[in-house]
Amino acid sequence: MRNSRTLGRRTSLLATAAAAVLAATALALPQAQAATPAQALSPQQVSTLSAQVQQQLGDAHSAGSYVDGGRLVVTVTDSASAAKVRAQGAEAKLVTRSGAQLKAATDVLDRTARIPGTAWAVDPATNQVLISVDSSVTGARLAKLEKAAEALGSAARIEKVSGTFSPRIGGGEAIYGGGYRCSLGFNVRSGSTYYFLTAGHCGNVASTWYSNSSQSNKIGSTVRSTFPGKDYALVQYSTSGAQPSNVYLYNGSYQTITSAATPSVGQTVYRSGSTTGVRSGTVTALNATVNYAEGSVSGLIRTSVCAEGGDSGGALYAGTVAYGLTSGGSGNCSSGGTTYFQPVTAAMSAYGVTLP
Repeated sequence: MRNSRTLGRRTSLLATAAAAVLAATALALPQAQAATPAQALSPQQVSTLSAQVQQQLGDAHSAGSYVDGGRLVVTVTDSASAAKVRAQGAEAKLVTRSGAQLKAATDVLDRTARIPGTAWAVDPATNQVLISVDSSVTGARLAKLEKAAEALGSAARIEKVSGTFSPRIGGGEAIYGGGYRCSLGFNVRSGSTYYFLTAGHCGNVASTWYSNSSQSNKIGSTVRSTFPGKDYALVQYSTSGAQPSNVYLYNGSYQTITSAATPSVGQTVYRSGSTTGVRSGTVTALNATVNYAEGSVSGLIRTSVCAEGGDSGGALYAGTVAYGLTSGGSGNCSSGGTTYFQPVTAAMSAYGVTLP
């Protein structure tokens, strides 16, 4: 009995001491964290801050970022990186896998699982590689993909999507060429020469483009086109003179475009296309790879925005900022779907052009 009472007193003393330490810590922590709370930012501020923080941390200390409630959330692998993130007004989220580790996982998929009807991208919110599989992937092909995903363990997960991945969902206004209809993306220029950007799989099928379905009113000629690998094309206007930097909103008005950037995961974006007009959704991943039957395309923006045939090449934007060109996806605007976009910054860099 004496031993029991002695043990009880010692336990009580230890508990009291621990409670005192916890209370002191609880009082100290809010003061250290309150100096740099995460802030609600505009889409343009999010893009700028995200690029700045990611460049500072690199793939070894971060696995990407995303928007949650208007706040930028940056994944980090250590407390020192978390402190840097908070100091810049963003929210830090500690994760177990770095960007370099997740890229290694996508590299494995690139080597072993380039199966038509599949796509993959890093999901920063779950710190995993998200592998998407359309309805055409069955039997031995599905088994091969599942084996590749299983080898990556908890670093990857598989989701099934409706429909099939296709680049033929070929913003802006309609353009016609080679018997096809696509959508104009963004007007650009090099010096005093004006062009427009559209999807590469559109540029591959037509050398001349018209503004009407009877193909009698010529507007330009394809000068460069890239697909697969990337998905962008450059078309030179037939007439001289400046072209506006805007996107048609399908209500009689236009949205002025003043800059181009990379969106953030979780951000609301809009797509303009000649079949379904203006539609909205969110960015769900960056640097995605899609394995179309026609070939694979990498470095894409993955979104929940719907699209249909003829929307290809159309503009992805938010406010005055240009983000991408409609590449392809699955589903439609009745049941919803997943759509991928070629980053417009990559197209502008490849062709050496700027916004007007």
